[in-house]
Amino acid sequence: MRVDKYLWCVRYYKSRNIATEACKKNQVSVNDQVCKASREVYPGDSIHFRKDQITYEIVVLDLPPNRVGAKLVDIYRKDNTPAEAFAHLELLRLSKEHYRRAGTGRPTKKDRRDLDELEENTWSDDETE
Repeated sequence: MRVDKYLWCVRYYKSRNIATEACKKNQVSVNDQVCKASREVYPGDSIHFRKDQITYEIVVLDLPPNRVGAKLVDIYRKDNTPAEAFAHLELLRLSKEHYRRAGTGRPTKKDRRDLDELEENTWSDDETE
């Protein structure tokens, strides 16, 4: 089975086209070799690919006949991705939320003035030291 089709079948990508594009961008490697989308995978192969700032490491256990349901994915692959990768992604998400909460929209004029005033006070405090 082609590597792009396999990654689509085990639900890592929404479409085969997206999986093929990842292969073209050299984000997918089989057995530590960068591969094309047409590369055949077999049970026992190790696949490394980068998606959403996480480098996934999976081992092919079996080849699915077609796209499988989310509950059946574990029959066909073993995920060896380190937990630190997911923790790093969560940390990135929380750090972005620190500056401005999601869904609050753009700053109002009053918010902008308050930010400018805060910056002025910070700069003036630094100059006096």
